[in-house]
Amino acid sequence: MTRFEKPHKEGEPQQLGRIRIKFHPQLGKSYLAFFKPFDVLCQFTPEPGSDKGTLAEFGFPPGVYPVGRLDADSEGLLLLSDDTRMNSRLLDPKNEHSRTYLAQVENIPAPSSIEKLESGVDIKGHWTLPAKVSLVNEEPQLPERGKPIRFRKNIPTAWLQVTITEGKNRQVRRMTAAVGHPTLRLVRVAIGALKLQSLGLKPGEWRKLTDEELAQAFQW
Repeated sequence: MTRFEKPHKEGEPQQLGRIRIKFHPQLGKSYLAFFKPFDVLCQFTPEPGSDKGTLAEFGFPPGVYPVGRLDADSEGLLLLSDDTRMNSRLLDPKNEHSRTYLAQVENIPAPSSIEKLESGVDIKGHWTLPAKVSLVNEEPQLPERGKPIRFRKNIPTAWLQVTITEGKNRQVRRMTAAVGHPTLRLVRVAIGALKLQSLGLKPGEWRKLTDEELAQAFQW
């Protein structure tokens, strides 16, 4: 595996995601992008007693599996492949691979709350790695969710853009809750430099990635 860092000039702010991973697709392997809808499990077999959907409903080619996961109540970009190299390249924490989310949260986070999210918060004894977090000034252009978020008349909501380089269970939700802003809706909008918006997918749709698009998933 080859990794390199862009040079950091004195006086410039340190940025997350300075590492690029070289990855060459294998002939005959599938590399797919999927817009996972709300209330769908990231697995092909249903949970006993659960009414949630599964990946088996979307007509994927045989042999592919999700690279990483999104919780059933989260939406957005999910990669699937039958190339086993994908897991270690994208999911191993030492590679510091970035994933970007839009999180709709309760109330308007103060700058101090955003600073805490960026520097790291304690979630069940684990201090999260530095993150990039910013308040989104305009309502994101996202498709409506099948099940609307809970709405409370006297509590405003705000959107945060959150980029992390680790993938603890329900991490973004736990991070925002730790600073007093529970997440109401969570959408993964990018993996590395591969952006959901650029793929032209609607919830429940998938397509093969071009070699160029696949490369974008490994650089940021």
